[in-house]
Amino acid sequence: MKRDSRTLDFVTKRALGGLLAVLVLPLVRVAAYAASVKPGDLISPENAQTVADLVSPGNFALVKQGMRMNIVPTDRLEWPPPYKSATEKYAAQVKLNELGELSNYVAGLPFPLLDPNDPQVATKVMWNFSFRPQYTDDADIRDVEVSTNAPATTAGGILEHFTIEHFAFYNNVGRTEVPPVPTDPEATGPGIRYRFGAYPFLEPQELHGAGLIRQRNLDPTVDDNVWFIHLGRARRVRAEELSDAIAPHVEGDSPTYVNNLDPDSYFGFSAKIETYDYKLLGIKPMLASVNAANVPAKACEFDNHRTVCPEAWEMRQLYVIEANAKALSWHQQIGSSGVTIPKRVLYIDSEGWFITASDQYDPEGKLWKTIATFNTYRDRPIPDAKTAIYPFKRMFQVALVDENLQNGYSSVIYMPGHESEDRECWYVNMGIVTKAFLDPHKAVVTSY
Repeated sequence: MKRDSRTLDFVTKRALGGLLAVLVLPLVRVAAYAASVKPGDLISPENAQTVADLVSPGNFALVKQGMRMNIVPTDRLEWPPPYKSATEKYAAQVKLNELGELSNYVAGLPFPLLDPNDPQVATKVMWNFSFRPQYTDDADIRDVEVSTNAPATTAGGILEHFTIEHFAFYNNVGRTEVPPVPTDPEATGPGIRYRFGAYPFLEPQELHGAGLIRQRNLDPTVDDNVWFIHLGRARRVRAEELSDAIAPHVEGDSPTYVNNLDPDSYFGFSAKIETYDYKLLGIKPMLASVNAANVPAKACEFDNHRTVCPEAWEMRQLYVIEANAKALSWHQQIGSSGVTIPKRVLYIDSEGWFITASDQYDPEGKLWKTIATFNTYRDRPIPDAKTAIYPFKRMFQVALVDENLQNGYSSVIYMPGHESEDRECWYVNMGIVTKAFLDPHKAVVTSY
């Protein structure tokens, strides 16, 4: 029987839909506890060796220094129904070219069916991360706190404390819940994929009103447009500067701020996908924090507040991806990428598609910094939420640890912060973030 293209398209979509029902199941359920840990175990420095092969080398250093882990059963992460429907509708048409650049993407997960033997599988994993189901249309994460802590070998304590009123996203591509769906005209016109803002800073006082606005372009050859905002003025900076741990630029003389976290490491990895080369190192059952119990996250009392603990960790199936920065612009002349962190090893959850850990290497190839993310999965960020309540469970990041393993300093992002009156914090796909708020030329200090 001869089938026309419409019949083949229907068969492909039906097969994809059936396979998605299988793929969203936890892939580690059968062998989850064949390893050296089991639910109910408490991991501490005394028995840290039992998880040496179940966390990244950098995260293992965090456990050895004092971070406690409560091992819990592996749970299932379901995608939001609109995201799952978009995946079933559009995934079959998505392609990568020989440079790893994405085409024909509309919404949902770009590549739900992955072959480990595919030479482009690592790049496909990264595009899945980039269009993960955590948020698709817009997100406003309020009163984010960043605490930078001294190493335990010193007198210890908090060295710096920042509060940022908004971490806000507005996506023009891949929209699934808030009109316009699935694409905002700004994507087809100016070619902007999304806008992001981390501003205004509320403290310290000398940074009040400062912040960062980042605009990602759909054109793979055009790097991010980045501005630092202060006193209502916008200053352009090069995108490669965002791999350095920097505080917002302020005019005139200003003190040096202690901070480990670079903007390219927000949410584990925020650099433009096309500016790195990727290699699959493995697909492994490993530990990750995906159902954190504490919101706000608890500063760890056992390591001088340098991490978050004790918290729930469970066995997950993770993609381990090596990311190496490509040579950029004039840096190509000297064989340099122009970024401070040329190599990262990323650990990506195969259901939620968020980064659970990242180890970062210095230009000499030595392990330098490590990131651990703490995530949860609920229908509301906190049990007593009044506004941020959803008809299905969502994935939220509640904390991120970025520790310099070479000097012992760490920065911890709390989402929400401990001082925040707005404990709901995460407002996802509610249509409250405007493009005007994320326009560097219209930036204001007050909330929208």
